[in-house]
Amino acid sequence: MTRLMRLYYYGVLGAIGGIISWQISNLIGLSFFNNVYLSEIAVGAMIGFCIGLLIGLAEGISTRNPVVAIRAGLISGGLGMIGGAIGLPLAEFLFQLAGGEDWARSIGWGFFGMLIGLACSATAGSQVWKGAVGGILGGILGGLLLESARNWLSDPLMGKAAGLLLLGASVGVFIALIVFLLSKAWLQVASGKLKGTEFILDKFLRAEGPAAFIGSDALKADIVLPDPDVAPQHAMLKGAGTHISIKDMSREGTFVNNQKVEHGTLRNKQTIRVGNTQLVYFEKR
Repeated sequence: MTRLMRLYYYGVLGAIGGIISWQISNLIGLSFFNNVYLSEIAVGAMIGFCIGLLIGLAEGISTRNPVVAIRAGLISGGLGMIGGAIGLPLAEFLFQLAGGEDWARSIGWGFFGMLIGLACSATAGSQVWKGAVGGILGGILGGLLLESARNWLSDPLMGKAAGLLLLGASVGVFIALIVFLLSKAWLQVASGKLKGTEFILDKFLRAEGPAAFIGSDALKADIVLPDPDVAPQHAMLKGAGTHISIKDMSREGTFVNNQKVEHGTLRNKQTIRVGNTQLVYFEKR
């Protein structure tokens, strides 16, 4: 998906996660312990897991890669569960500390959003701090919307549903928005089954950072292309701080601007062909 489509997918899936957590809370209730904070740890963990899981699925769904979807969903869901378990009781504590001011709860939801943002960036190509910033902003705004919905709607059940939907959507949209605004390098698929899909390369830019592999095997490659003519690990991208280089690792060859290369430096808007798939490299200085 394009970076703009990420806003849609992340927002919609985050909202669905919020609705699922609302349905689960209706089925199992909200009071598990006599202590209100212990109950909120359990409820927050459940909300965090549902929203984190759904947002985490976005990358895999967009690239039609179930391995990526499951891995990213579980990591994001796990960190979301931790974030919710800490964030909801923290929100209640700050609410009490501020004398019942609703805005205080949003800080706790900001912590919740931060962990989901960290997970989404770690499993995609963005730098983790960008996802964290987006998650914090989305969590704070989502927390404010959650409290507003609960106060504005006379039906407490519908207020909770609308609030959790808005919380999930806000966290998802802001994670994608910050990545969209701050991304420095990405690949766009120009032909093939994933035409239009973009892969963020920011976390691979640093000279001392990890390399990114282009290939057809979801267990061996970071950028997975469903093309039978692409090798499991077809080419390697390595950052040097100011640019990204590409190295061929296949028998079939890797082509940059229709020239076969063993090793080369990528420039803005150059085309890369691996197998029958063409990609365009973009960078923003």
